[in-house]
Amino acid sequence: MTWPPELPAPGRLLASGREADVFALGDDRVLRRYRSASEQDAADEAAVMAYVASKGFPVPAVHAAGGTDMVLERLDGPTMAQAALAGELSVTDAAEMLAGLMRRLHEVPARTGAGSIIHLDLHPENILLTARGPVVIDWRNARDGNADLDTALTALIMAQVAIGSIAHPLGPRARALLDRYLEVAPGEPLRMLDDALEFRRRQLTMAPDEIEMLPAAAALVRGES
Repeated sequence: MTWPPELPAPGRLLASGREADVFALGDDRVLRRYRSASEQDAADEAAVMAYVASKGFPVPAVHAAGGTDMVLERLDGPTMAQAALAGELSVTDAAEMLAGLMRRLHEVPARTGAGSIIHLDLHPENILLTARGPVVIDWRNARDGNADLDTALTALIMAQVAIGSIAHPLGPRARALLDRYLEVAPGEPLRMLDDALEFRRRQLTMAPDEIEMLPAAAALVRGES
């Protein structure tokens, strides 16, 4: 991967998240551009993606990365959330697929020291269902770490959707998705829930009302509500 690449002008906007926008770059590539610069270079994210890809984990191919930009393979297919909303994927199948991807990821050893690679944002909007199978996107937070933190954070995010803290069309089905995920998730999803709560509180993309409702989401994960 070299930087800076010679890029054509970005085409139409394909998707927008809390931190980045994705633009078409012809038929086979996309430009993922973060809206603001930070201490983390996109090349760091690309390096994690290249590492997990080398271990057989499904990620988009990275053609170039640097600064706020990444040039990625263009993937066709709905997100897991879209497929569930369209009735193309049952809540049970979605939860089991999510847990299966989490298990596969945590089999990838950390690049240095103990632990594994953890994604820290693995949820149904960050899984694309392609012709070659599910592919995980948005590796912004990925790092070496404790697998149970990753599993707990995914549960917490889904609980936020289930209680309406995060508005999403999947909301009415999120409780069932969470319940099944907790049944089949790898490791011990509750062991590092407090750590996941603190991680989530510190994320700059979280709105004040979302932060305020985090304890209620954690209570749902624990089965206390």
